[in-house]
Amino acid sequence: MEIARCTPNTIDRLPALPGIYTFYSHKEALLYVGKAKDIRKRVSDYFLANKLHSLKTQCMVKQVASIAYTVVDSEYDALLLENNLIKKLQPKYNILLKDGKTYPYLCITYERFPKLILTRKVLPSLGKYYGPFTSTQSIKRTLEVIRKLFTFRTCSYNLSEKNIIQKKFKVCLDYHLGLCKGPCQAFQDELSYQKEISQIEALLKNNFAPIKKVFKEKMGAAVQLLDYKTAQHCKEKLSLLAQYQAKSLVANPLVGDLDVVAIVADQDYLFVAYLHIQMGAVSFAQQRVFTRKLEEKVEDLITLIVYELRSCTNSNAAEVLVNIPCKAVLSSFVITMPKIGDKRKLVALALQNALLCKKDFLYKKTHHQDNPPVMLLQLQHDLKLKELPYCIECFDNSNIYGQHPVAAMVCFKNGKPSKKDYRHYNIKTVVGADDCASMHEVITRRYSYLVATQAAFPQLIVIDGGKAQLNATVAALQQIGVYGQIAVISIAKRLELLYFPNDALPICLPKQALSLKLLQQLRNEAHRFALAFHRKKRTQALTYDEWEAIPGIGPKTLTKLWKQFHTPAVVQSASLEALVSVMGPTKAQQLYTYLHNRSFENDINTI
Repeated sequence: MEIARCTPNTIDRLPALPGIYTFYSHKEALLYVGKAKDIRKRVSDYFLANKLHSLKTQCMVKQVASIAYTVVDSEYDALLLENNLIKKLQPKYNILLKDGKTYPYLCITYERFPKLILTRKVLPSLGKYYGPFTSTQSIKRTLEVIRKLFTFRTCSYNLSEKNIIQKKFKVCLDYHLGLCKGPCQAFQDELSYQKEISQIEALLKNNFAPIKKVFKEKMGAAVQLLDYKTAQHCKEKLSLLAQYQAKSLVANPLVGDLDVVAIVADQDYLFVAYLHIQMGAVSFAQQRVFTRKLEEKVEDLITLIVYELRSCTNSNAAEVLVNIPCKAVLSSFVITMPKIGDKRKLVALALQNALLCKKDFLYKKTHHQDNPPVMLLQLQHDLKLKELPYCIECFDNSNIYGQHPVAAMVCFKNGKPSKKDYRHYNIKTVVGADDCASMHEVITRRYSYLVATQAAFPQLIVIDGGKAQLNATVAALQQIGVYGQIAVISIAKRLELLYFPNDALPICLPKQALSLKLLQQLRNEAHRFALAFHRKKRTQALTYDEWEAIPGIGPKTLTKLWKQFHTPAVVQSASLEALVSVMGPTKAQQLYTYLHNRSFENDINTI
């Protein structure tokens, strides 16, 4: 399973579409979330050499290792998704939008004579919500258009039937300005008021046809009555309505909370795009690549994929929209494939992201060798290597005062660990704590084997140590007769100095250089691998010493026990019958009696 990403040197593969982009560091830390009308153009601006950036931006760009993106329908949708992600993930280099504020909504309240209010809080019990709007200017512009087209109240009176009959209220200034028809004094009945509200709802849903029909009918009726002033007023409203671009300003939250999953399959992989929808807005988006096993049908995998993706957001949405028919019946949510409407548009958006994910993945797979990682190119430049260091081998020794000396070699290919090529070495010819002699032995054994088997040499050898260890490595390579065919360096701890053969002075790379970070990763991995092997050897030695003291237990019997039971704790809990099957009845009885009568358990726990 992979999450679709690109790198700073493959920016040209980004889509020229609206969406959001996220920058990640080498440690997978989220650095920045941004929006763009054109993702490719916007991201490219960050990495232009002649572009003047602030110090904050320059510092951020140096740390960028990978870039993820999500395509949306419009720049407006990108702004909403950016807002949600920044508030949720709190990226290091985002300053704006980190506060607790959200984008504003328009709400039509659940009242006998509903009001239209502007709010930032979403309380479903208060009324129907429309939005969110990308700015206060856009929502005020929408309100201004609605006020010019329709009449509705803005007061906070409790217009119950009893209060109106008792004439508790008087009309306000809005009535005299023609902005309200005075339902507070029964100048407008509830039915005609609800018709006005229905038209406002239609406008907010981008459904202009019924509104235009009403205004045209009023204009035609006024003309028939020779009321040209009213007809002109209706004509002006139709013109204002034609100018209003509601589609680019509002979203419809009536779809509620949803999960949207689109799957594109080929013979070997499943490309999946996931959108988490809250109140009609995209709050989380992700693309993944799943490896497909033989004879697995996509229909059978949908539920597994949906459960996996919903866990990312702890989603409790009651409905999941997909682009492939699914007959599975689940208790916690329903999987549906919409045919029309807003839900179908959401599935189409997710499908677009899944297709882009497939395109990027196949491009990377095809051009893997043609476009080497930028860190390898920088390493080749910094170390003045003749060829690109596609394969790098790093060596390290480990011992405690010469006891249980071991060595390890780790291999990186194309800038990534190749664990199948890792090797452990038991030091055989060196007595005591002699790192240089141990390194000479390991290098001799490793590259003598490569020469004998005619295997390919790495492009670079890295030694964890200083000048002395490097000289021992050079002597071993000269003895084999391959010195000069492989570049070799050593990296010393603390100051991270790099030593070269026949060069008395080391060099020091910049701390933020990708090449140095790769060498540090190599060195640390070799140290970890060697130390783990050394600890294993030391533990085995201590275990053998303790167990060989048991009467009747020799090295051969002990080897049989470890092969069968693996650990002392398992032997301790084994039954007499299990021991008999491994070592015979006599020795099994002796060991069983010893383990259960001598409180051997405490000794085992201290090993």
